[in-house]
Amino acid sequence: MNRIVKKKVLAPAVKLIEVENHLIAKKAQPGQFVILRVHEKGERIPLTISDYDREKGTVTIIFQEVGKTTTLLGRLEEGDRILDLVGPLGKPTHLEGLQRVVVVGGGLGTALVFSQVKELHRRGTKVDCIIGARNKDLIILEEEIKPYCANLYIATDDGSKGHKGFVTDVLKRLLDEGNRYDRAIAVGPLIMMKVVSNLTRQYGLPTVVSMNPIMVDGTGMCGCCRLTVGGQTKFACVDGPEFDGHLVDFDEVIKRTAMYREEEKTAMELLQRSLKEGV
Repeated sequence: MNRIVKKKVLAPAVKLIEVENHLIAKKAQPGQFVILRVHEKGERIPLTISDYDREKGTVTIIFQEVGKTTTLLGRLEEGDRILDLVGPLGKPTHLEGLQRVVVVGGGLGTALVFSQVKELHRRGTKVDCIIGARNKDLIILEEEIKPYCANLYIATDDGSKGHKGFVTDVLKRLLDEGNRYDRAIAVGPLIMMKVVSNLTRQYGLPTVVSMNPIMVDGTGMCGCCRLTVGGQTKFACVDGPEFDGHLVDFDEVIKRTAMYREEEKTAMELLQRSLKEGV
């Protein structure tokens, strides 16, 4: 259980692991996530399920090494086991009755929309997909996601691949050209999802975003993942993680996610020192 059967480096600091867990693989659906601990004294972190294979009994997780726990997770190799893996958690994405959808994945967000794009394709929905990153080396899953898209557009901040600029530039062009969609799905950095939501609001396009705030227990008990949606308090772990992007108070979430930045910095410094000293 929780054995890593496959590991792959997708981009600098971005890694894919396929983990054996038949129970989670059996029930996982697009949009859901897991919470894991790397060791018994470690913190609990939420990571979205990027893909799942019910026959093999595995779930795929793609993550970026941005903190202590993800760095430790990235040091695990094939054959190693993750101490705790709980899931699937959260509500699945509602994909019923959609004829045409535009999906926007920013950076690591591309990994998070992968299962949604696959499932939409399986249901016969026409999917236009826009994926973006700072440069071409950080674009992930381009070849994997392409077969499931009617059209795939790429944007990079430096113009090293595809459109030079942001994913929202491409989305605006598609909307201005008269493309009509039943829904937009956007997953990526908070500021990207905020900009996408502000843009689609002008076009009256319903938009779903995936929120991944500070989270601890994943059951709605601790309240750490609370956010304001449409003036009401919601909990990302049990009410989400997906919400109406036009109703999310992004400014509040951005402020809350920065609460422990100093502590995270200190933890990383201590980890790097211990790794350097071989402790």
